[in-house]
Amino acid sequence: FFPGETVSLLGPNGAGKSTLLKVIGGLLPASHGTVALDGTPIRRPSHAVVYVPQRSSVDWTFPVSVLDVVLMARALRRSRLLPYGEADRAVALQALEQVGMRQMAPYQIGALSGGQQQRVFLARALVQDGDVFLLDEPFTGVDVPTQELVVSLFRQLRERGKTIIYATHDLDLAARSSDRIMLLNRRLIAIGAPREVLTAANLRATCG
Repeated sequence: FFPGETVSLLGPNGAGKSTLLKVIGGLLPASHGTVALDGTPIRRPSHAVVYVPQRSSVDWTFPVSVLDVVLMARALRRSRLLPYGEADRAVALQALEQVGMRQMAPYQIGALSGGQQQRVFLARALVQDGDVFLLDEPFTGVDVPTQELVVSLFRQLRERGKTIIYATHDLDLAARSSDRIMLLNRRLIAIGAPREVLTAANLRATCG
């Protein structure tokens, strides 16, 4: 993967998309081979690699506000013993403004819709400001405006030289928002520009 590019991972459930993202993010050990960023092996989570999980894997009943969720990204760069300051809150609120969620800052995260929750996760990712962004199914269960917001943020991050890798089932969104597509089904089927890999033969090998 290269700086300033967006790569989508396409494949059926159980194909290994989520596992690959977690290995890249240092959340799971690699079964073979190594993962490195700028030549340094990744063996544990790092502030340089931003991981955004699937919404279905999150406990939305946890009593935490939208602002608190975004502020969690600041904890990765500071001592956990220090309280958040006004500068931290200003950065978090600015990120919420960028995704159209500033007015929801005091709300409990579980009170939001699926699209709103995804926007909050994106705001937290922006605050973390890593070099690599890993997103697991960012388009699933969200409304069309949120899908378009995600695509727009991908474009902005790419222009800043960030690397974006995300898992999806949506062929159209992958084709529109990716520089390269990786087709997976427990093994690599194909990787390349959308027009090169989205062939009938490759899709049959990927999805059956």
